[in-house]
Amino acid sequence: MRTVMSRGIALARVGLLAGIAMLPVLAQDQAQTRSCWLRDLASPAPSTIYALCEQGSVWISADGGATWSSKETGAKAPLRAMAFLDTNHGLAVGDDGLIMATTDGGKTWNDAKSGTAKKLMDIAFVGNDGWVAGYNGLILHSSDGGRSWTAQDSGTTQTIESVFFLDEQHGWAIGWAGTILRTTDGGRKWLAIKSDVATWSLSSVYFRDAQNGWIVGFAGQILRSTDGGQTWKTQPSPIKGWLTSVAFDKANRGWITHDDGFLVSEDGGETWKVVKSSGRFFLSKLARVNDTMWALGQSNLLRQTGSGLEWKRIESLALDKTAIMAAPAPGPAQPTPEPR
Repeated sequence: MRTVMSRGIALARVGLLAGIAMLPVLAQDQAQTRSCWLRDLASPAPSTIYALCEQGSVWISADGGATWSSKETGAKAPLRAMAFLDTNHGLAVGDDGLIMATTDGGKTWNDAKSGTAKKLMDIAFVGNDGWVAGYNGLILHSSDGGRSWTAQDSGTTQTIESVFFLDEQHGWAIGWAGTILRTTDGGRKWLAIKSDVATWSLSSVYFRDAQNGWIVGFAGQILRSTDGGQTWKTQPSPIKGWLTSVAFDKANRGWITHDDGFLVSEDGGETWKVVKSSGRFFLSKLARVNDTMWALGQSNLLRQTGSGLEWKRIESLALDKTAIMAAPAPGPAQPTPEPR
């Protein structure tokens, strides 16, 4: 009887020790499969792709999206947007004035001091010049690749949702309550554009060249400018939902994302029509990877296929579905917009 009990105790001890030994592995697995709400995408080189999770991790692919690995930024607040200057140097921004920076391709991240505690919504870089936009009209500028930041006077107290620069001088910023700003000197002076057609909050701005630009936003709003953003006109939209992002592909097709899929323009942005997707992906961002457009949803990546009018889900980015379903959905970046 004693022998049997001793063996049982010994086996229990072995099991306990094995369990303790497995704890680091389990912790590592849990870290790798934590919840991920995708917020942004960057591709600084043909085969290199970074996908940003609001919860603080970054998914990295070095082979054009065939395989992925996950790295933690150590962010103490939700992240919202990301930009890479090259394959090694990148920055991610988020709530509480948070700016995280990497100099080794996302392997390690450090807190880069922004000098503000406001929520940061978007980031854009042209060379070493970068701009960050956020709540209460905040615009920050860096001329040294993101190592230091200084505030620019936006002239507005409205939250800025999106900032876009065509080169180091010409930029546009848009946001709540129909806010439209433009600069021709790198942000040293921002000009507020008063437009009667911008009646709702705006989500995304894109310029194909120095004259031709588009803005999309709440209630199916599509705005078009042909004079560098000085004036804007409304374009008919086939849906009245929230339009989240706008961009053009290499074939000069225009794309707009929304919860249920895409709008496309095959005539250079003159008219728009619905393109149905194979599911409801809650799409929020468009990005160029090589010569192909990619679209980002809450827990999905899609890419152009075939003739460029079809979209296919990237199955290789296997985010943990259990964690995703268990996590609360990220709240909207802003309250429900009201007419201006």
